[in-house]
Amino acid sequence: MQAFGFLSFSKSLPGGTVRTIASLSSFTAGRRFCRILRPGSFSLPFGSRSLLLPKLALLVCLAHTMEALSPESFRMDFMEVLLTRRTGEVPLHVERAAPVTDPNYQGSFQFPRVAMESCPRKDVGDPKIALVEENFYLFTEAGEQGKMPVLVLKLRDKTEKMPAIVILHSSYKTKEWVRPLLEAYASRGYVAVAVDARYHGERAKTLTYYRDVWDLIKLADYLTQRVDVNSSKIGITGESLGGMHAWFAAAADSRYSVVVPIIGIQGFHWALENDKWQARVDSIKPVFEEARVDLGKPSIDRGVVEKVWDRIAPGLAHQFDAPDSVPVIAPRPLLILNGQDDPRCPIGGLQDPISRTIKAYEDAKLPHNFKFIAQPGIEHLMTVEMVIEASNWFDKFLN
Repeated sequence: MQAFGFLSFSKSLPGGTVRTIASLSSFTAGRRFCRILRPGSFSLPFGSRSLLLPKLALLVCLAHTMEALSPESFRMDFMEVLLTRRTGEVPLHVERAAPVTDPNYQGSFQFPRVAMESCPRKDVGDPKIALVEENFYLFTEAGEQGKMPVLVLKLRDKTEKMPAIVILHSSYKTKEWVRPLLEAYASRGYVAVAVDARYHGERAKTLTYYRDVWDLIKLADYLTQRVDVNSSKIGITGESLGGMHAWFAAAADSRYSVVVPIIGIQGFHWALENDKWQARVDSIKPVFEEARVDLGKPSIDRGVVEKVWDRIAPGLAHQFDAPDSVPVIAPRPLLILNGQDDPRCPIGGLQDPISRTIKAYEDAKLPHNFKFIAQPGIEHLMTVEMVIEASNWFDKFLN
C-alpha cells in the first residue's frame, strides 16, 4: 500500500471468531518467555526507495522452553498478573454522572484538534439534537480509581444494534478531548465510547502508575451487555498512551474485534537494550522521578526504567512485550499506525513484533487483516492521514 506516501507493511492477517477470556483455573504453570526470530528479511516499498529490515536472528531465550506462548496461554498469564493487582472485586454496575463542562487537562499543552476533526462524518445536522449523550461511572473494582468515568455518544433515532468503538485519549488529556472523534463515529452509526484513563480527567487525584487494561476488560463486559451494541463488533483505538492501552486490551481480551493503536506500540525490551528509552520516559516523567527517589538514584537510568516498567505490569519488557503480545491479536483485524521518526516508539523496536505478527496472520490464512503503516517524516504525532486510515479500517471490518 502506498496511500499518502506511507511506508507500509501490508501483509494480511486473519479475522476470526471472538473468544471470551478463559478461566484462570487452567492457568499454565510453566512460564515461556522465549523470544524467537526467524532469519530473513523483507522490504517496504516507498516510491523508488525501500526500507530494508535487517536479517533477523535467534534471540536469547528468556525462560524455560522454546515453545511460543499460545494466545490463550498468553491471556491467562496476563490475566493472572492483572488479578494480583486488584483492590477488591465489585459487581459490575453504573451510576449516572453529569457532563463535564471544564475538563481537567493536566500540565500546560496546546495541541490543535485538526487531525481528529478530519475524521469523516455524516451530516446529521446539529449534533446536540441528532446525538444522544450518556455520562456515567462504571465501577470496575473497589477503591477510588475503580470508579471509571465514561462518555458515550450515539444517534438518537437508531434503534437496531450498532457496532461500538472505544476511543482512548493520550497522556494528560481526558475523554472530552476526543469528542470530535466521538461525534464523527456516532454520526456514522457507531456507539462511540471514551473513558478517563486512571489518574486522568475526573480520576486525576494524584499522578502515579497507569493500570488501565483491567478497566477496559470490564468495559467490554459492560458493552457486551448493552442492548444497542452488537457484541461481536467492538473496535478499540487510541492515541499514544491510549494506543498502548488499546494494544494491551486487545491482546488480553478478544472481544475487542477490530484494533487500531495509533503511535502507541513500542518494543520495551528493545528500547532498554538499545538505549532508546529516554523519549518515552520524558513523556510521563513524574512517574519515573517518583521511582528514582524511591530507589535512591541520583538520576533516571536504565535500572529505574526497568523498575517502572515492571511496576506498571510485571513482564512488560519481557513476556508481555510487543513481540509476544501483538501477534496474539491475530486473526482479528489489526492496523498499526506510527510515525517513521517517532522517538517514543522507535521503528527499530517494531521490526521483531511486526515480523512475528505478519507470520501469525499468514498462519491464520488472513494476511489482509493486518497492516502496519509508518508515515515518513512524522515523529510522535497523530496525523490527519492516520485518522482517515483508522476510520476506513473500522468501516471496512465493523460495518
